[in-house]
Amino acid sequence: MSKMSGRGQVSGLPAWDRCAVMGVVNVTPDSFSDGGRFFDTTAAVKHGLDLVTEGADLVDVGGESTRPGAARVDEAEELKRVIPVVRGLASEGVTVSVDTMRASVAERSLAAGAVLVNDVSGGLADPAMIPAVAAAGAPFVVMHWRGFLQGSTVRGSYEDVVSEVVDELHARVEAVLAGGIAPDRVVVDPGLGFSKEAEHDLVLLAHLDRLREIGHPLLVAASRKRFLGRVLAGPEGAPPPARERDAATAAVSALAAHQGAWAVRVHEVRATADAVRVARAVEGARSAEEDRAAHGTGTAAGEGAR
Repeated sequence: MSKMSGRGQVSGLPAWDRCAVMGVVNVTPDSFSDGGRFFDTTAAVKHGLDLVTEGADLVDVGGESTRPGAARVDEAEELKRVIPVVRGLASEGVTVSVDTMRASVAERSLAAGAVLVNDVSGGLADPAMIPAVAAAGAPFVVMHWRGFLQGSTVRGSYEDVVSEVVDELHARVEAVLAGGIAPDRVVVDPGLGFSKEAEHDLVLLAHLDRLREIGHPLLVAASRKRFLGRVLAGPEGAPPPARERDAATAAVSALAAHQGAWAVRVHEVRATADAVRVARAVEGARSAEEDRAAHGTGTAAGEGAR
């Protein structure tokens, strides 16, 4: 089972003709979104295959929760959770990324068939990560990160969140490049929800163009996050639980796709897969119109629909 159609290899990264959809498989008992549902290897592999059927272009497998206050698992446990799932999905032709902060897990996952390393610490949590990824020649996601989350947020104070996140991400990208990872294999991620309040996340989403100016493909991971709960709750209401934020996630996915994101990372794939395809169709219509205008050609009017 494969989702390779429509995909190529451009600038060292898997590439599609639109914003890609990265489906999430949490092999954990304590994820904020779906902890425990796919903790068993067989269930996790089946879920990953289901996500591909629903429209995921690649699947991100993680064995350690990054929710605020989550305890870290040891290396042996993370390997036990992740490697069989990566191997099982890759053997079915699925494009797999591994969500890990450990170099050993990244190395073993790449050997098992993963093609991308998604490190929420951007290589800061494990000094061996950058050399390991560089040696493997794998693409690497550099997320904006200010440390492990203890309680709620860590160092979430900003004078100008967009400028500060851009500057800090740019500095981290420079360190990653200096460590030997090729420029055409670097993806950046603004780290929505990490050391950020809801208003910070919304402002960053409003200025994805600034993040794209860093000069690398952009991954947006907004799925089911706390800021969406705050938006949906309004000023007085209680935020809906994480699994009731999928429509809001799809809305963010469409916005991100329209602003040129390389990929969006989501738990519920089908609505987002539709959203990014609609965004691509609208962009294609705009391009076709501009091309016709440039060449002085028109288009026949079709029958209206009601």
